[in-house]
Amino acid sequence: MKRAPRHHRAQRGLTLIEISVAIIIVAMLFSAAVMGIGSITGAKAKGSAGELAGLIRSLYDSAALRGQTCRLVFEIPDPKSEEPTRYHAECAEGSVTTARDRDTALREENRDREQQERTNSRRAGGETRRNYMVSSGTDSPSPQELMEGEKQRVESLSRFSSYTSEEIPARELPADVRVSVWTRQQREPVESGVAYLYFFPQGYTEKAYVYVSQGDNTWTLDVSPLTGKVQITAEALEVPR
Repeated sequence: MKRAPRHHRAQRGLTLIEISVAIIIVAMLFSAAVMGIGSITGAKAKGSAGELAGLIRSLYDSAALRGQTCRLVFEIPDPKSEEPTRYHAECAEGSVTTARDRDTALREENRDREQQERTNSRRAGGETRRNYMVSSGTDSPSPQELMEGEKQRVESLSRFSSYTSEEIPARELPADVRVSVWTRQQREPVESGVAYLYFFPQGYTEKAYVYVSQGDNTWTLDVSPLTGKVQITAEALEVPR
């Protein structure tokens, strides 16, 4: 039996290598195409919008059943950042009213958060605030101390703390999904920083639009204040004036 020439065997081996490389390239192109199609269709944003709609309805019910003021907290990074948007639920011990000028309140909130972060980084077991609500067991409290104690009591009732359940988990959205939030008390949607959507124990929430975007695709969550129901629209609705 006659053997194939050596140069034919080398040529055959080279062809197999080329096929393997071609398969790898095709797989990479296919993966990139799938990711590109997902960005074009906004599949991640659409899924995130559906999850948010369910969470909003659950938090609306929880606030009414618990008799507490709750809020959905959005932590929205700068649009130029690659950080993801995060959101979680908080509830206060009692009923809390909200500021009518939400834009100013949010600016102050962001400033306070930055200040608190700087304070926490500098403080390491330093001075703590005196608790006037606890008796020292010595002299009777002065009128000033009584007033301070009442102030602390009111603040403790209005202070929000994290609230999670199986239906209301803390979430982190995909990095390429952007969120902005508008409520009736705002002039413009919040596109970076902290934003709130409040739910009250009387069984109502705020008129709000939550915009969920990916690429050129945007879904708007239209929140009904009286029922807490959410209607999802496949476009960016204009903020009411």
